[in-house]
Formats: sequence, structure tokens, C-alpha cells
Amino acid sequence: MAKGTIRRLTDRGFGFIQTAEGTDLFFHRNELEGVEFNSLREGQEVEFEKGQGRDGRPAAVKVRLAKAEVKEEPLSAEETAEAPEAIEEDSTEDT
Repeated sequence: MAKGTIRRLTDRGFGFIQTAEGTDLFFHRNELEGVEFNSLREGQEVEFEKGQGRDGRPAAVKVRLAKAEVKEEPLSAEETAEAPEAIEEDSTEDT
């Protein structure tokens, strides 16, 4: 999978990714995986495959945020209480 940076986004549902080679590659919102178009920001790192658009020109397909850009949701209070670290701390307090 290739990596690049979102260079430009439009309000019409498409954008351009600057590739590692320095060229711009078109992508359409229908090619996004695991992320909504409206949540993308210029400058974000993405991973993609090089393919062709409907018109036959080069385009980015299977576009998703790069692993470093994916943010995990924080644990809720209940999940934190059930986390192994919390259980481990409780067992050390008893000794």
C-alpha cells in the first residue's frame, strides 16, 4: 500500500493526495475505507492503492487513514475499571 498526504479537499466529495513521489493523485469519497469524507483534513497521512478512476485516469483507491492517524476512542469509566491494569493494581494493594 502506498502512502501520501491529503493535499486538497473539495466540497464536491473528492480530493487529491500528494504521493511520496510528489505527484497529486485524485480520489473520490466512494473510495474511502473506515473514514467519512467530512472528517478528513488537509495534511493528514493516508494509505491507498494506485488504480484508475471511472474516466480511466490514475486515481487513488481503497483510501484510508495511515495507522499513525487512526485515533482510538478513550475507554469509558466502566471499561477502565474492568481493564487488566486496574485489576492488577487492586491485587497489589491487598499485599
